[in-house]
Amino acid sequence: MSRVICITNQKGGVGKTTTAVNLSASLAVAEKNTLLIDIDPQGNATSGFGVPPKETSPSIYHALIDQIPLKTLLQETELRYLKIIPSNIDLIGAEVELVSFPDRELRLKKALKDLKGDFDFSIIDCPPSLGLLTVNSLTAADSVLIPLQCEYYPMEGLSQLLKTIELIRKNLNPGLDIEGILLTMFDKRNNISHQVSEEVRKHFGPLVFDTVIPRNVRLSESPSFGKPIILYDADSRGAESYLSLAREVLNRGR
Repeated sequence: MSRVICITNQKGGVGKTTTAVNLSASLAVAEKNTLLIDIDPQGNATSGFGVPPKETSPSIYHALIDQIPLKTLLQETELRYLKIIPSNIDLIGAEVELVSFPDRELRLKKALKDLKGDFDFSIIDCPPSLGLLTVNSLTAADSVLIPLQCEYYPMEGLSQLLKTIELIRKNLNPGLDIEGILLTMFDKRNNISHQVSEEVRKHFGPLVFDTVIPRNVRLSESPSFGKPIILYDADSRGAESYLSLAREVLNRGR
């Protein structure tokens, strides 16, 4: 069950990195060998595990540009079954540098062959854009998980993302599936949250995960301590929600 799941949305602030970090941690807690690949120049998934994104240390940038083997970039985390490939600010230049490469959309896919069979799950945290780094991630992935904030504007951007996924299927990765749409930042006191949830489920049906990620103070605090929510507050609603999401991902895989 070796699966590569790309987590992406070109809209920022929808819970993309929070989902990448906490889904990875929850899969690891389920004793699945899991790899988190941070391909966002902001390096938030990297710092979310307490790994300082040092500018001088090797990162995913060096795998994409210099073709350094991914195995040399693996870093341990507090969780036994979870490793991370870090990102740092160097990655900002990769979008420009990759343009001149003839295989520019395939660099990550080729790099991942170095780890074939080593992990049950590889989770890729993309930047909030539809540039070359995201295209590389979608080309390398088996499926794409789309976090969608329960507000109006993120819904507007969903159609553009789906068009991009369709283009990737036609030209680069015909086997790319949609893992699912994940409703995030759900506030049960807010009417718009309920309206968005109903509208998305009406249009996309079984593609939408049953699990909904609530607005949760402990969930928003955990990155500042360099910990996923399962290590920061395992009894919180945020932790329960991401454990539920991991169960759904495991069941969909079966």
